[in-house]
Amino acid sequence: MSLPIELISTDFDGTLHADFENPPVPPALVDLIERLQHQGVKWVINTGRDLSSLMESMGRAHLRVKPDFLVTVEREIFIHEGHRYAPLEPWNSECMQTHRELFARVAGDLPRLYDWVNERFDATVYADDYSPFCLIAGNNGDADAIENFLADYSRSVPSLTVVRNDVYARFSHEDYNKGSALTEIARRLGITVDKILAAGDHFNDLPMLSIERARWLVAPANAIPVVQETVRRQRGFVSRHSVGHGIAEGIEACLRLANAAQTPA
Repeated sequence: MSLPIELISTDFDGTLHADFENPPVPPALVDLIERLQHQGVKWVINTGRDLSSLMESMGRAHLRVKPDFLVTVEREIFIHEGHRYAPLEPWNSECMQTHRELFARVAGDLPRLYDWVNERFDATVYADDYSPFCLIAGNNGDADAIENFLADYSRSVPSLTVVRNDVYARFSHEDYNKGSALTEIARRLGITVDKILAAGDHFNDLPMLSIERARWLVAPANAIPVVQETVRRQRGFVSRHSVGHGIAEGIEACLRLANAAQTPA
């Protein structure tokens, strides 16, 4: 009998990892992932962090299990090879070029967008290596208002979208997100949607928390309301427990259902 679930995609902060817990990733979840990997299941950490930030946090968490893939800044893919994570090509190069061309089209509007935010809100607006417009709002209410403004602007620029996570946001290309990156990994591995599980807690996880991307969906108790609603609407699992404890419960519950679906009547 084939594995009921062959690919697991987990967000990092607030889903797998909790800064306020010691250890930040529950041992029960580590044990579960390790057991599944030994059985042949592939695991990807799918995060908005960049590679260096993610690697540092993984090191500080003393994870003894290593993801088979990493998705960073919601779009770049890295594959575990020996003692390093190598960029997945041509995906990463094409992703970079696509964003370079997109951001060139918005460059002339950036001063106006910066000014609109700075004149109205106590927020930090800046550029980094991944977006010419990045935001840290003072609170979620401000972030909501700024996101609405940026979304209106984005509709005037083909393929431009706003990626949001809590009070953080940035511009990105609509074709590259946690969901499309997960689908690309599955395509490379030859894994069908019905064998994929995705788990997340915030706005930027929504593109992968879709039955078009993963048959099995999980959210911890700390997930924001729209994520919990999205997962429940698609008959996914919303845990009573937070962060990694909830993800462990959710994976176990989905495995039981998946195994039952494979068992002959």
